[in-house]
Amino acid sequence: MKILIIGRGGREHAIAWKLAQSSVHPQLFVAPGSDGMLSLPDTVRVPIEETDTAALLQFAKEKGVDLTVVGPEAALMAGIANAFQEAGLAIFAPTREAAAIEGSKQFAKELMEKYGIPTAKFRTFGDYASAKGYLDEVGAPIVVKYDGLAAGKGVVVAMTNEEADAALRDMLLDNHFGEGRVVMEEFLQGPEFSLFAMVNGEQVVPIGVAQDHKRAHDGDQGPNTGGMGAYTPVPIIPQEQVDWAVEHIMKPTAAALAKEGRPFCGILYGGLMLTQQGPKVIEFNARFGDPETEVVLVRLKSDLLQMILDILDHKPVTVQYNDQACLGVVMAADGYPGSYPKGLPIGGLDALPNIVFHMGTKCEDGRWLSNGGRVLCVVGQGDTLVEAQHNAYDGVAKISAEGLFLRKDIGWQAV
Repeated sequence: MKILIIGRGGREHAIAWKLAQSSVHPQLFVAPGSDGMLSLPDTVRVPIEETDTAALLQFAKEKGVDLTVVGPEAALMAGIANAFQEAGLAIFAPTREAAAIEGSKQFAKELMEKYGIPTAKFRTFGDYASAKGYLDEVGAPIVVKYDGLAAGKGVVVAMTNEEADAALRDMLLDNHFGEGRVVMEEFLQGPEFSLFAMVNGEQVVPIGVAQDHKRAHDGDQGPNTGGMGAYTPVPIIPQEQVDWAVEHIMKPTAAALAKEGRPFCGILYGGLMLTQQGPKVIEFNARFGDPETEVVLVRLKSDLLQMILDILDHKPVTVQYNDQACLGVVMAADGYPGSYPKGLPIGGLDALPNIVFHMGTKCEDGRWLSNGGRVLCVVGQGDTLVEAQHNAYDGVAKISAEGLFLRKDIGWQAV
């Protein structure tokens, strides 16, 4: 079986790693992939960019690809699922229209409002003056979100009016993420958790819960990032609250998208918060999260390829986990999520006992170098989260890499 995986980061490395373990022993193509993925069996890199839909479609036809799995959000919004479906090719990814649940914060909020899906109160603004007027009226704390794709960085949790005003100026006057609108939300409090579900139309199969760490520095300080680490399971979120979220958030959202003529197929990711009123939606993503995927798929015992094939056929999906906890620590380049250097040498990877997913690396003349903002995700496993945390940081300590930083408190809410 030939499988094409779109993407190049740690999430796609984890997806490829898990698919490679299938009893089918598939041939994997990764586009554009990374040098780190080449250690997987029967894996070939394809030099095509994630958003070059026409070239990816042509490649899939020429190679007789049986299934395509999409990692990054940019490819979804470029309409890759639309093109593959029109060509009659199997793809596990939502169409551009369904992916608007992530691609437009405004669309997502209005959908939730229309269908009674619990989320924070909000207002949307397209110009600075109106947004500033609303800020002056309601005051901080408040959440400011760019209404489009921003690689996980277009959200500012402003605790003061000055912080919120700076975010509005950045997004609406300086067009930091491009021209667009902002969604301003009420500030909610409680532990956050990421709930992943496989979806096809109104079929919704939960496959894992994790907790991400968005802030750059220890103690949840510093700017928002794409994620500095994650762990699973999440003992601070009771199972009955997860079950409630599946029934009252994930299933109604899939049904709402279907009713709106945008049926969803792929991974629906609920970024949720357990408030005093129960779980509420912070955001939806239309694909696997990063770095949560790197721990959820390590803990998943079931054959991911079989799960995908079953949901594409609307068959029952078997979901089993191993008994161990998993915790992943991200090593990032100094300066991230702002400007950062590339080409920093990394030593010690080859002898590491841990599972390591390459988020932004390259290999030149046998030497590993950094090639992105987030560079590596080092995973620890254990019978308890404490043990998994210890094993993850023990692995990090064996890596020699000047110019990289990490959080030393991944898992702090649960450990």
